[in-house]
Amino acid sequence: QVQLVESGGDLVHPGGSLRLSCAASGFIFRNYPMSWYRQASGKEREFVASISTFAGYTSYADSVKGRFTISRDNAQNTVSLQMNSLKPEDTALYYCQTRTGPFDSWGQGTQVTVSS
Repeated sequence: QVQLVESGGDLVHPGGSLRLSCAASGFIFRNYPMSWYRQASGKEREFVASISTFAGYTSYADSVKGRFTISRDNAQNTVSLQMNSLKPEDTALYYCQTRTGPFDSWGQGTQVTVSS
């Protein structure tokens, strides 16, 4: 079955950088778009970024545009999120997502905390 495992979350100061990774298995990775979402405490889960199958197209939430970069490695079955110029409002649990059938598949999330 589809398995998504996120890593890379940490505590970082405002203005700092982090790189999140998501290792995928159980499906033909290169055939499916991948996305990152996040959920802050007490808030709804929100879209962060997505990438098409062969990385020809990317999309970002306005709140992260110009600071975050999504990428994928179809040989390694991984999708990454490079996060620069982090702000306290970026604090959230970050999830990797894909859809290979009628339902979304999600990882367990990795915590990013931006605080001085």
